[in-house]
Amino acid sequence: MNWSHKDLLDVSQLSREDVDVVMRTAASFREINTRPVKKVPTLKGKSVVLFFAEPSTRTKTSFDIAAKRLSADTFGLAKSGSSLQKGETLKDTVLTLQAMNPDAIVIRHPSSGAADFVGKRVSCAVINAGDGWHAHPTQALLDLFTLHGVWNTLAGKTVVILGDVAHSRVARSNCRLLPMLGARVRLCAPRTLLPKDAAALDAEVFHDLDAALVGADAVMCLRLQLERQEAGLLPDLREYARRFCLTTQRLSRANPDVKVLHPGPINRGVEIASDLADAGNSLILDQVSSGVAVRMAILYLHITRKDKGE
Repeated sequence: MNWSHKDLLDVSQLSREDVDVVMRTAASFREINTRPVKKVPTLKGKSVVLFFAEPSTRTKTSFDIAAKRLSADTFGLAKSGSSLQKGETLKDTVLTLQAMNPDAIVIRHPSSGAADFVGKRVSCAVINAGDGWHAHPTQALLDLFTLHGVWNTLAGKTVVILGDVAHSRVARSNCRLLPMLGARVRLCAPRTLLPKDAAALDAEVFHDLDAALVGADAVMCLRLQLERQEAGLLPDLREYARRFCLTTQRLSRANPDVKVLHPGPINRGVEIASDLADAGNSLILDQVSSGVAVRMAILYLHITRKDKGE
């Protein structure tokens, strides 16, 4: 499959054809994850650095598993165990990594634009695993892949993104990706948790959850990112949960076969009721499974592109 991108920084750089390539490649790798022996030699001899300057469970682990199932070697680097903690600049850290000649660097960083900064300074592939509030392209792609497993097409589907949109790179990437495939996106949040550029996003904005849910085909709940928020954006968690926690009763306003998603980690009883997170229409664990297949596809496409010298 032809792939022209050195790095994956945001979904905005992808065409509809690129997205189709990722979906088809992920589908071809999904079967590997169901085998008794979950490993193929596709990237044998290749090396992937997992550079996570922010805590992560799902993203880091799924990239690690994805690379290893393709037989690549992985090397983990966290801020707490690196010279960043000693005052080394991000530039010097990545130039040091580049000198070790990896085939790809997967980076998560608290600063928006960090992945782009790194991509311009190294010759290997750079995969953005989340940079500040800016973007989380592989999460949006795995969300799309998960919904593709339910629907043949997203055309005409309505997806509600609910919660802390202002601080969510997941919401921003999904607002760019899902409309490309024909979905209608609604954002629902308190006014204080909507970004200043909300009007520029390809989405309809709601402040009333009951109204936002009418006719919805899927609802994506977002975690309240209290670590990124300024004081005073919310009166308290109880009041937020009263108005914006997704419950079975509230979800009855949506379409009968509505699906529920959450990028994790989940704060049960705050963003989503515990019984709903575990219900039959919840795709939360499907998203985790999809993440491995999609990240296998992303690593394969970017590393083999480097081999071909395109």
